[in-house]
Amino acid sequence: MSTEIPILLSFRRTKATRNLGLCPSCKKPGSPASLVMARIGTLSAICVSFLLSMSMCSTAQTAPQQQEQPQAQIGYKSAADASQKKTLLLKDFQPVPMLHAPAHNIDRAKYYVIDVHNHINDAMRIDDHMPPERVIEIMNNTNVKTVVILTGMWGDKLQRVIDEMVKPYPGRFMVFAQIDWSKIDDPNFSQEMVAQLDDAVARGARGLKQLKDLGLNVRDKSGKLVAVDDPRLDPIWEECGRLGIPVSIHVSDPEAFFHPVDNTNERYEELIEHPDWSFYGPQFPAKESILAARDRMFARHPHATFVALHMANWPENLDYVSHLLDTLPNVMVEFGAREAELGRQPRRAREFFLKYQDRIMFGTDNGMDEAMYRNHFRWLETADEYFDYWGYPGQGRWKIYGMELPDAVLEKIYHKNAERIFGKLRGTDTNKNR
Repeated sequence: MSTEIPILLSFRRTKATRNLGLCPSCKKPGSPASLVMARIGTLSAICVSFLLSMSMCSTAQTAPQQQEQPQAQIGYKSAADASQKKTLLLKDFQPVPMLHAPAHNIDRAKYYVIDVHNHINDAMRIDDHMPPERVIEIMNNTNVKTVVILTGMWGDKLQRVIDEMVKPYPGRFMVFAQIDWSKIDDPNFSQEMVAQLDDAVARGARGLKQLKDLGLNVRDKSGKLVAVDDPRLDPIWEECGRLGIPVSIHVSDPEAFFHPVDNTNERYEELIEHPDWSFYGPQFPAKESILAARDRMFARHPHATFVALHMANWPENLDYVSHLLDTLPNVMVEFGAREAELGRQPRRAREFFLKYQDRIMFGTDNGMDEAMYRNHFRWLETADEYFDYWGYPGQGRWKIYGMELPDAVLEKIYHKNAERIFGKLRGTDTNKNR
């Protein structure tokens, strides 16, 4: 471009000299005007030649400079402004792993499944309602034979779940009853709850479910928290033993929920999403004290069968869970919503599953979806490495690894252990599906 500009300017000036409006006689050779014109033309040509020469010289000097500019060196120290550039929000950080590893999709469980921990179409509406036909379709597609709906409540609400899910689909669903804590201050609370439980089993309930509010939120009129081993509850646990129904109990929560919600908490995002799940502070009992009260209660009722949900609610500490199972033979566990915790410690978890293969049941606590079940099957059946747990990154930013459990162990976990527990049902004298 630098060579074109002076040429264009020179051309315009030369053209201008040819159009000065001089008369024809002034253009004759030898006339003063023609001499002036000649000199102007000569000067114009000299200018063009000079400018063209300067432009070419400038271009010649610039080209080597551009070619000689050194490339950035590969260094080994952090960039000086690196910290200032780290502004990506955690919620927007979605890295794509570059790991090349085998992936095995398991569409159907190797053996039929009893899911002992679900809330689909329950009385409390914990999960969104789904047409029962769609639920059955998901189960059929994934080899899930039976789903246990834990939160069935009692009375008419329980009956509605039985009428919608249990009666129309024999053998496909079970439902559990619950305790009515609004009556905790009644003088005959224990007897009322025993009678309510008997009624629930007569209607068709096949177990009792206790949510995590016990030990953390349930209070009597004095304002005191009702402890898990409160003696007012003893007759209820004893009645479950007499009826031959299991008690599925959830007390406390993940260990991280009892720590400050700050930059050191591995479940920070989850606790920001659900601030009511944080139990850090003096207003809450320690996790260890809640579990200790539960374990004392287990020991006090050896004839009742307890299912300590969520891997006894301490999958982060499998040594503790091992001790619990070694000490109390009336306790079973399941892994609902704890695939993430167990999947990140595959060697320790596999060792645990092999040792306690008669005490573990299959549970999900993750809604109802084909992909959800298939993710769990992949974790249990394959040796795949470094893949997302179901719901990632909801419980923490880590991946999980498959355990590739032996067939005999899979069959126990998928359905045999649950069938043994539910086979203990004795029921009441009036037990019938109403």
